[in-house]
Amino acid sequence: MNAPAEATGRSSRRRRARTTILDYGDRSGVIWLNGEFLPWKRVRLPVLTQGLHYGASVFEGERAYEGRIFRSRDHSRRLLHSAARLVMDIPFDVDALEAAKAETLARSGLSDAYVRPVVWRGSRLMDLATQGADVHCAIAAWPWDEPTPHPRVGIRMTLAHWRRPPRSAAPVDAKAGGLYVIASLAKDEAQREGYDDALMLDGDGDIADATGANVFFVRDGELFTPERGDFLDGVTRQTMIQLALDRGIRIHQTKIRPEDLRGFSECFLTGTAAEVTTVVEIAGICFVPGAVSLELHAAYQQAVRAPSDHFPPALLHPQPFRHIGRAFPTHGA
Repeated sequence: MNAPAEATGRSSRRRRARTTILDYGDRSGVIWLNGEFLPWKRVRLPVLTQGLHYGASVFEGERAYEGRIFRSRDHSRRLLHSAARLVMDIPFDVDALEAAKAETLARSGLSDAYVRPVVWRGSRLMDLATQGADVHCAIAAWPWDEPTPHPRVGIRMTLAHWRRPPRSAAPVDAKAGGLYVIASLAKDEAQREGYDDALMLDGDGDIADATGANVFFVRDGELFTPERGDFLDGVTRQTMIQLALDRGIRIHQTKIRPEDLRGFSECFLTGTAAEVTTVVEIAGICFVPGAVSLELHAAYQQAVRAPSDHFPPALLHPQPFRHIGRAFPTHGA
């Protein structure tokens, strides 16, 4: 379906607005690198690194609200989990990462910010083999200046041609840089067609998630979301499930096919950057931001600004995958 001119213009304006943002390599402030704070502009990395050439990196996306990083310890736990899944050993535990993030925010003078911890293999080796490779860890924070659309406005999506790899082919429970190439291709394709984002399917043709966020649907006041599988089960997704349960909203974690979309009345995405972003169209199928979406949007905004977190620890491991008729445990599970 071709996007209406009005919607195409809206997406184009968003993309043009992003080009005015200061280059991420030319900002003021500090970056925490391997236990030391360095001026942002002095941090330079070698061209020949395993992280750059082979996608050997993991990262987190976190948001600070009024000086407090929402679910910070869960993000630190997942960073270490992701690093372990890629067999990268870093000499920092959760407490050390927590202290480094807090100090990075303080030294940057930021209260509301995006926080990016990242771990990667360095330049000691240029080989697919990793034994003896050096591993680095950095944390940066910057002001967050991309507000999500108003919940009554929403975004438009299309179906991506690219699909999520299965658990038997990739460590989908790791927030690994290399796994985001597919998402980047899908989002670029969607925006060239005038949409804001793309809905991605798994190898079986079931709905997985968006390019950088999880997805929820509403039917008859009940919440539906794809069951945990070949996609990253986000911290925000788990937050949303708990918020819905706290409000007595029934939740179905189940397989959802593209042909099921017409049976839903509401749709929204969840993620650190997306927060709760309502969706008004997916490939010509329209949704209306309704009572459930608006209630959970408000609940999330309240939760991220609460003085403390009250959520159970985030789940990090996927379900075991099946191969040639036999069940194999996921590495690290």
